[in-house]
Amino acid sequence: MAWWKICVVAGGYVLLMIIRRITRQRRLCKSPETMKGKTAIITGANCGIGEATALEMAKRHARVILACRDEQKAEDAVKYIRRNTSNGELIVRKLDLASLASVRAFCGKILEEERHIDVLVNNAGVFQSLYGKTEDGFEMQMGVNHFGHFLLTNLLLDRLKESAPSRIIVVSSSLHKGGIIKFDDLNSEKGYDKKKGYSNSKLANCLFSRELSQRIKGTGVNVYCVSPGFCPATSLGRHVMSGFVRTLLTPVVVLLGLKTSEEGCQTIIYCTVASELADVTDGYFASCRQEPWSEAAGDLGAAKKLWELSEKMTGMIA
Repeated sequence: MAWWKICVVAGGYVLLMIIRRITRQRRLCKSPETMKGKTAIITGANCGIGEATALEMAKRHARVILACRDEQKAEDAVKYIRRNTSNGELIVRKLDLASLASVRAFCGKILEEERHIDVLVNNAGVFQSLYGKTEDGFEMQMGVNHFGHFLLTNLLLDRLKESAPSRIIVVSSSLHKGGIIKFDDLNSEKGYDKKKGYSNSKLANCLFSRELSQRIKGTGVNVYCVSPGFCPATSLGRHVMSGFVRTLLTPVVVLLGLKTSEEGCQTIIYCTVASELADVTDGYFASCRQEPWSEAAGDLGAAKKLWELSEKMTGMIA
């Protein structure tokens, strides 16, 4: 390769790194608040955005409960976090959101052990999986992303109220805008598309967040629905690719407008700690700022109907 071509490539790379540095600063939570004395539960905290969220909270001196299906991976996440900060307290607890029995067992243990819960982050999720069903017969994406978190939140709700002011963060996605809730076929038994199934489950997250905020208004528990942005190779970024390879791929991430897991968790952290959100609930947030609800998430009638159906399907009511 001619020297001038090398110079062009190198110059372009440097320019992209400058752009990344500028855009990265815009994506970071600027709130200085500490989480000392606060207990936070994060589902799916063993990798990706969940792990990054746990790390950021630990840095702020939080007591973090990593609620994960795979306890060994959760312990690996603890080791990773400890290599990056000695702050905070880290606790691993088993939670399989594809099993309502596991959700109930987890909540029972938490309620026995924890006198207060200040933050609940519903982060764990299944992304565009092939068709399958949970232990309780739900389509996997809807079962884990919505039904599991629906039951989890409701079983912990009284403790969150007792701990007020407290916050619930529901991690959704901008892809919810392409979703639809088919009340006569929530388990997609009449037809299944994995991309559509994911969007449907993320819309369910939004509708759950909206109805939840209405039902607990005035209790001191605020609800925030978050779109973290698209973060490619979340857990793969650390466990598979070397630091050198990730550095080489950085310009691609910049060009495509994508985020790292660290950047993706920033809006979650913002909704967790920002003092200016103390009186805000029923909000949709992305890139550390509040945004209008989409048309898809604006159907409060559908939100109420989904809640009532979810109560029955998770066994909360007969």
